[in-house]
Amino acid sequence: MSDHFVDVNNNGRPWVECATQRRGVALTRYACYLIAQNGDSRRKRSHSAQTYFALQTRKQELIEQRLDEIERLKARKGLAASEKELSGLIFERLKNHESFARIRSKGDAALFGGHTTLDMKRRLGVRMRGRWRTSCRRSRSKRKTLRTR
Repeated sequence: MSDHFVDVNNNGRPWVECATQRRGVALTRYACYLIAQNGDSRRKRSHSAQTYFALQTRKQELIEQRLDEIERLKARKGLAASEKELSGLIFERLKNHESFARIRSKGDAALFGGHTTLDMKRRLGVRMRGRWRTSCRRSRSKRKTLRTR
């Protein structure tokens, strides 16, 4: 804590020798933050300082969030590129749509803890072929009831 509150002794004019030295404390940004947060918010200066630090904290949070999003998008682009390359190599070697689909399905199942791609799409509610999967199931059940009548 002593690193944030440093004693400073000067008279304000270093070129003038003076018998009276002023005692002071140099504050780091963190020390200013601590003082502002513990100040009485009814006082105008304390309120202004608290508002300032609240805004700066929020700005920093937004910057960090944005940097995290950028990193995530870079990782996604890299994954997409390697997936595309892998798919191209597999398809080039097999030249068979069914074998390619089977290999991809096994890879997805390994990635999703044994669940197939279709299972994960259902679980996450991902749209497939222009409709929501849950609505497809409902429409099929409606069709069955209509057929039985």
